[in-house]
Amino acid sequence: MKLDILAFAAHADDVELGCSGTLVAHIATGKKVGIVDLTRGELGTRGTPEVRAAEAEDSARILGAEVRDNLEFADGFFVNDRAHQLKVVEKIRQYQPEIVIMNAVHDRHPDHGRGSVVVSEACFLAGLKMIETVGDDGVQQQAWRPKAVYHFIQDRYIKPDLVVDVTPFWDKKMESIRAFKSQFFNPDDNSPNTYISSPEFLEFVEARAKEYGHSIGVKYGEGFTTERHIGVNNLFDLI
Repeated sequence: MKLDILAFAAHADDVELGCSGTLVAHIATGKKVGIVDLTRGELGTRGTPEVRAAEAEDSARILGAEVRDNLEFADGFFVNDRAHQLKVVEKIRQYQPEIVIMNAVHDRHPDHGRGSVVVSEACFLAGLKMIETVGDDGVQQQAWRPKAVYHFIQDRYIKPDLVVDVTPFWDKKMESIRAFKSQFFNPDDNSPNTYISSPEFLEFVEARAKEYGHSIGVKYGEGFTTERHIGVNNLFDLI
């Protein structure tokens, strides 16, 4: 299956918090979108890997993603090495996305920045034909390099290079976040409190989106950083 956009994230719910509005906006135009979570989130204080996997599937259904995979890297301890890069390369070659979106370049959780580097480097390596990989079907994969890579912004503020208007899709974004019932505020859940389980955290998510939206004259926005200059054919393509 060829995808238009493939979003990688260290943990299930990273994509929902960082770029799900953008994904839904593109799905609404007919684009095919997939998600690959790097870890099972087994070090999380709340929930279990099995619960989070089920929540991730529920969220993918809400968003309308074509696929959602998990590479099962070690939560908190995966590293940027050949073995991990090749796993990402295999997914890029399997789905042949035009665009890859990934974690913030740096953030509160070290997995986010580390995951960002692993995926970014894999995007380049995936285009080298001398690196041989085999797909799940046992067939040698063709080299493939996405045309563009973007980093969504997470907990720590980063000045975006571009902002996507997600106002029409804000409710769908929040629905996808709330699919992770074990992780976010739930008055009926007696699990230990965490950084993201307070009601104030979701208020922060909305405030950040309003801040980015305000910067381009809309209600809600999602910010991204780029690894190279953005090119357009027409100045009227810009808001």
